[in-house]
Order: sequence, then structure tokens, then C-alpha cells
Amino acid sequence: MRLLLIQPYTFAETSALYAPPADASREARLINFEDYGHLLQGLDWDVHPGPVGPFGDSFVETREEFAIVGAMRLPIVREVCASGRWDAVVLLGGGDPGFIEAREIGQRFGVPVVACAHAQMVVAGMLGHRFSVLDVTEVHNAQMAELVVRYRMVEHCASVRCIDAPLPRPSRPGAGNVQSAKAVVAAGGTSEWLERAVAEAVAAIEEDGAESLILGCSAMYWMRPHIERRLREMGWEAPVLEGYRCAIEMARLLANLGVSVSGVAFPRDDAKRVRRRKRV
Repeated sequence: MRLLLIQPYTFAETSALYAPPADASREARLINFEDYGHLLQGLDWDVHPGPVGPFGDSFVETREEFAIVGAMRLPIVREVCASGRWDAVVLLGGGDPGFIEAREIGQRFGVPVVACAHAQMVVAGMLGHRFSVLDVTEVHNAQMAELVVRYRMVEHCASVRCIDAPLPRPSRPGAGNVQSAKAVVAAGGTSEWLERAVAEAVAAIEEDGAESLILGCSAMYWMRPHIERRLREMGWEAPVLEGYRCAIEMARLLANLGVSVSGVAFPRDDAKRVRRRKRV
């Protein structure tokens, strides 16, 4: 199987947040590779850097930023799908910028296109009836809440909870990156953000009725095993999902089934049959 992973964006070299990788390998270009690298074994896979983000020294968080970077990613998806090189495409990033439109492109070429938040929600629906989203900031929460509605998962979403872990941007001078806390925890230290995530996970189960948990921003995907372990120590057997693992497995599933999307749900512009009434 041939699988391409596309980053949501990369920082321009003029950005203070630009960090050239010490190792140019494809593995080094993926965060938390040790958590899901085994899922790529035996596959012909690669990583595309995605578009250069026009946001300067800001991570993508606002609706405007998601819309812009989503539109910038679509020509890449079209070129990749038209090439005939790949059996499936994974759109990386927690807020799924451009995903629905990219699925429409994939339909034209018979290439399944999957994304992290959508894949997590679908898998969560297989594990139980209700899930909660743990996410970084209030503006990012708004994007995740809108995805819940757009993906028609409202019935299954118990809550979207914020751990208040601001990402770096000019309006927040001095804000740390929640991804950087991973090394501290791995070295045996503590992270206030991880503690908040565990507390919100417990509240989601006890107060909101969540049966599984998904992670919003990809910067906090590294927390998955830590949150799940802490919950089990408290007696909660609640699965904690992470976007890259779910999306990779969903891409493999769809490619193996030989399907991308329903042509009725995503009709072509030259559709042979036309439905006169569409349910909303």
C-alpha cells in the first residue's frame, strides 16, 4: 500500500517558530513517531510538508486561519491524487483544515482522503456511544465544536473541554508550546498541562458521561498514553484516542476496501443520476 501523509502547514524560514529538523528523514518530520510508527511498517509511505503557513509567528487556531490553510492545502491534495502515485492520503493536524473539500477531490480520482479529528470521532463511535474532546484553547475548541456539528456527531459528543494550554502567537508573548512538555514528562518531570488534561478527562467521564476521549490539537497528541494510564490507575477503563493512529488505520481500511467516499454524498459535477431532494 502507498500512503502519503500531508502536514497542515509549515512555518516560513523567516518565522521565529521555524525549526529546521536536525534529521531530514521522514520519521523526524513527524511528531510522536514512536507512538504510531509501527502502523506504517511494510507500507510505501512518505510525508509532504504541506503549504507554507502565512501566519507569521502563529500556530493555526482561529477559524480564519483554519479556512486559509485549508484552502492552501487543496491544490496539493489535487496534485497528489491526480498523480496516481498514492492509494490513500492522510491529512495531518488536529483541526482537519480543508478535509471535506479534500474528500471531494479524492472522490474524483478514487483516492480515500482521511483526517485526524474525523477519524478519531468515527473510531470513538465504534467504542461507545459518547465521547469528549480534550483540547488546548478556547478558539481551538470552537473549531472542534464546529467539526462535531459538520461531521454529524452531535448525538455522540458529550463535551468539548479546554485545558487552557495557549499556543505561541503574537497576542500571547511568552506562551509555551504544549508539545514541548513531552520531553519534560518523558524525563520524569511534571507538566501542568498534562495534569489539567487528566483532570478534564475525569470530569468528562464523571460529569459529562463520556465513554471515550479524543484529543483536539495535534500538539497534545503525545499525552494519549499518559492520560489513558492515569485513568486506568483511577479505575476508569476509558480509551483515549489520538489522531495520527486513527487516521492511518482508517486510510488503510478504506484503501483495502477499495472505496473513498460515497458518490451520492459527494456527487461529481457530471453525476449520471440526480437526487431531487436532499436530507439536511
